[in-house]
Amino acid sequence: MKRALMAMACAVLVGCDYAVPLAKTPAIPVDSAVAGLWQPAKTNETESLLVLPLDARQYLVSYPVGSKDAMFARACLCRAGGKTLVQLEWLGTARGTLPDSKEVFQFAAYTVKGDELTVRLLNPDVVKKDAASSEELARRIIENANKPDCFREPMLFKRAKPVNSEQ
Repeated sequence: MKRALMAMACAVLVGCDYAVPLAKTPAIPVDSAVAGLWQPAKTNETESLLVLPLDARQYLVSYPVGSKDAMFARACLCRAGGKTLVQLEWLGTARGTLPDSKEVFQFAAYTVKGDELTVRLLNPDVVKKDAASSEELARRIIENANKPDCFREPMLFKRAKPVNSEQ
């Protein structure tokens, strides 16, 4: 999992996966189950994920939280082939750097079960990056959806426990 988290961080810092969005305008309401602070499920890992609602249809995502290299994305839910995905549009980093290419989008499938979040990023080696339109990207996702490597290895998180403060 550490490798998957580092791969995600590197992919975002070097350039994201896709240049076209699936959703041009956020239309699906946020899933409140994903909002909050998520810590890695494995105790030897440190990269936390923060998901905050921006409005009724968008999130603000920060990863890894609190790092000098933290990355920030605007996210929304979208659909491709009957599957609901998260569309991440990476905006920049905590150092104030902006993306240096047009490839600012990533897409992820997720599940929330109790206090556990599983995130799997779309694999650009399977769903090729060079789609010229949102429609073409959606078609490629649909065509490859049943391939076992359509998504990268899962990233596992547990909901952070609230810190009790004494007054």
